[in-house]
Amino acid sequence: MGTIGVHEFITIDGIISEPTWTMDYPFDPKMGDAIGAMMAGCEAILLGRTTYEGFAPAWSSRTAEDDPGAPFFNDTPKYVVSGTMTDAEWRHSTVLGPYEPATIQRLKDRVDGGIYVSGSGRLVRAMLADRLVDELHLFVFPLALGSGQRLFPAAGGPERLALAGCESYDSGVVHLTYTAA
Repeated sequence: MGTIGVHEFITIDGIISEPTWTMDYPFDPKMGDAIGAMMAGCEAILLGRTTYEGFAPAWSSRTAEDDPGAPFFNDTPKYVVSGTMTDAEWRHSTVLGPYEPATIQRLKDRVDGGIYVSGSGRLVRAMLADRLVDELHLFVFPLALGSGQRLFPAAGGPERLALAGCESYDSGVVHLTYTAA
């Protein structure tokens, strides 16, 4: 049975939308190591439509020489949750259809190993609410934006999580790893 591990860049006030603000912070090689370690045990990638549509053109033409993460993103089976997409052109991609907890559970049952999720805020919020996320990796940037798409909406119920790890970087970014409480 597979496990779902989510990776999010997030501000201290919980904003995850359009993380172009991360460019103001130097990328610490230890952060790259942490993300690489998360991807290392993964046999599949799960994305929402918006993130998929951003990742596909960004990663599909990259090679290992361009970025060491390119083989993972290009060669790993990718599953897209979308109620509007019918075709996924990036190689090794399958459209699962609209979000249904049972569909995600069946994917977890089929995959031996980790299932990597990056971004995909609406999908992640739904999976958290349905208790389908096994590990939540938050890379918290020392910035408050005040508005934007939040990982945890104000109208949502309480999400109880257990801290499984914590690491800080010279840039001020903190990597917090949570599991279900």
